Amino acid sequence: MERLNWNMARQLARVADVLIVGPRGSAALAPEGVRVHEVALMPLARFLWSATWVVWREARRWRPDWVLAGSGLTAPLAWLAARTCGARAAVYVHGLDLALRHRLYRLLWFPAIRRMDRVIANSRATRLLAEERGVPSEHIGLLHPGVEMPDSTPFESDVPVFRMTHGLAKRPVLLSVGRLTERKGLREFVRDVLPVIVAQRPSVVLIVIGDTAAQALHAKSQSVESIRELAARLGLESNLRFLGVITDRQELSAAYRAADVHVFPVREIPGDPEGFGMVAVEAAAHGLATVAYATGGVLDAVREGDSGRLVPPGDASSFASAVLALLDSPLPREALRCHAESFTWECFGEGLRDLLALPGMAGGAKGAGSSVQQSECDDA
Repeated sequence: MERLNWNMARQLARVADVLIVGPRGSAALAPEGVRVHEVALMPLARFLWSATWVVWREARRWRPDWVLAGSGLTAPLAWLAARTCGARAAVYVHGLDLALRHRLYRLLWFPAIRRMDRVIANSRATRLLAEERGVPSEHIGLLHPGVEMPDSTPFESDVPVFRMTHGLAKRPVLLSVGRLTERKGLREFVRDVLPVIVAQRPSVVLIVIGDTAAQALHAKSQSVESIRELAARLGLESNLRFLGVITDRQELSAAYRAADVHVFPVREIPGDPEGFGMVAVEAAAHGLATVAYATGGVLDAVREGDSGRLVPPGDASSFASAVLALLDSPLPREALRCHAESFTWECFGEGLRDLLALPGMAGGAKGAGSSVQQSECDDA
């Protein structure tokens, strides 16, 4: 979400003046030419209160055309600020911000989302959730998150170095990228799917990049220790590696290209939907196919047969069979990259400017529109 918000600001800044109100530390990451007002993130209640005041003050002072909330969590702030200065209000919704069952959230946040001039959904599943929450269908726009396409001619040494560094040799590699939450289903994958794969491919190794969820809006975490203990009980210690969080883009790119299959065992949990599945598009951009359960916004991120395989939610046997099939017969890398190219940040920017009726070309359009974007680090 944080990366999406920065790219949203970057794309809007091509044709408009942009001011961001975000958590402390944001200014160091801001796109060139984008002003930032920082607010302490924790505790969350203090962030919301402080951000409300700053957004209201800046909206009255600056008189923007749009006030944009980076997620449903900050929708009331954007709506209130827009109403004080005659601007229009928009919110980019991610799925969970429309599914939370907390009584106060439903009482205060949902009405604000329903009153938005534009609700931008990250997937068809999220759009359906918005309609179920009473948002008029004519106010909803669909816009998938973007992806940064990697260099088509990467350093040839990256993959061998990555494999040597992590002792992978020529072993088949399954890759999982993302935070460890109950919804992501890694523990269930290790319990129900990995043993079936190892029985057929004893040398296979699952590489996990990511760590326990922190500062999440609602997500319940799975600990590294609990997953390791489970693997030990199943005799799979040698088939599982945790690499922690990798922030270096070149190293992460090497991990994608060193892997043979990306596994995305997202669980179908009532009240905790998977809004999109950005990591599956990132995998495709690197020529890596994904196997995933067909649930929520994953259906928009993975195209059956072109960028991977979709299997019925919870069907561990089918998941294992799909992984083994891709290990035996990988999908063409060209087709995978072609799938990802329809999700570039440039495409995202064009769609965003269209939904907000901003100028489509940067030449001579600077300042023709204005935007205040509300951003935060909480996962939705």
